Amino acid sequence: MTDQRTYGVTRRGLLGVFAATAVMAAPTYSNAFGLLKGSGDIRRIRMYSGRTGESLDTIYWIDGEYVPEVLKEINYFMRDWRSDDTTRIDMRTIDIMAASHRLMDVSEPYMLLSGYRSAKTNAMLRSKSRGVAKNSLHMVGQAADLRLKSRSVGQMAKAAVACASGGVGKYSRSNFVHMDCGPVRSWGG
Repeated sequence: MTDQRTYGVTRRGLLGVFAATAVMAAPTYSNAFGLLKGSGDIRRIRMYSGRTGESLDTIYWIDGEYVPEVLKEINYFMRDWRSDDTTRIDMRTIDIMAASHRLMDVSEPYMLLSGYRSAKTNAMLRSKSRGVAKNSLHMVGQAADLRLKSRSVGQMAKAAVACASGGVGKYSRSNFVHMDCGPVRSWGG
């Protein structure tokens, strides 16, 4: 194992530089970070999948750092359930989901309808629905479609929009909200 201090670089120092760069590169993303502060310096995500029957209730951030083992669990949980393909889920999306959940002040877990989608799955869904984007952020692990029994689509979307950190789509007829870490925008009704 290499001594990190040999080169004058520490893991915490690198994380600090990365965090500063991320906030500078995407200033609106800092809003989601702000909403998560004051939670005892932990971040938690709660989800279940009606498709696989799996549940996830985990703390993925502790004392300023993501927990690598938990990130792997999240990647697997949010996999393309049709093909079992996985990808690295962008943690900005998880942070937006966690911040929105916190704003709604609920203990109920999200129902995950769609996380990562392989290109093949996305193409199949696109052939059946006009509402599926050709270059969907789901295909790069940057989006999630979510539902809560105790909150309306409007309430969920309002919380996600308040984060001002990515895209928010309201799908009232299908009873879900799309959240992503792409450009700040909103759509749907």
